Amino acid sequence: MASHIGKLPVTIPAGVEVKIEGQNFSAKGPKGSDSFVIPEGITGKVEGNEIVLVPADDLRPTRAKHGLARAIIASMVKGVHEGYAKTLDIVGTGYRAQLKGKSIEFSLGYSHTITVDPPEGIEFELPNANQVIVKGTDKQAVGQAAANIRKLRAPEPYKGKGIKYSDEHILRKAGKAGK
Repeated sequence: MASHIGKLPVTIPAGVEVKIEGQNFSAKGPKGSDSFVIPEGITGKVEGNEIVLVPADDLRPTRAKHGLARAIIASMVKGVHEGYAKTLDIVGTGYRAQLKGKSIEFSLGYSHTITVDPPEGIEFELPNANQVIVKGTDKQAVGQAAANIRKLRAPEPYKGKGIKYSDEHILRKAGKAGK
């Protein structure tokens, strides 16, 4: 019984170069380049315009790594071809962000402003003062950078004030009950 995800081939889109040398996998595309070390017990092959990962045996840890490696490689290929982006909304009176060089300065109701520098391979975009777009080629790094920004002022359940993902729905609570 093989991994259902692992046995699916990864299609290589036009404009993306892929190299597999031993256990080292690298992808290069219009948005950038990325590399990954394929776990032991799994071999990768390029067949035409597809990447196929083959496990050495059918043991449980190998099956788990098989699916994981395939998912990471598929994310890398998509990242160097299209890139990833997460949009955050800043909700609240007086809450805003402004670009300072490559960094963002947040005013979130604290007595001070908070400056966030972009990690390696990540860039910030501000369409307006209440919206931040985190972009990059690495899916995990984009998600982590967005989560770190959201953590600065997580949305509260009464008025919904704070930083939230644009597709996130905040469950609202009723305030104090009046007489």
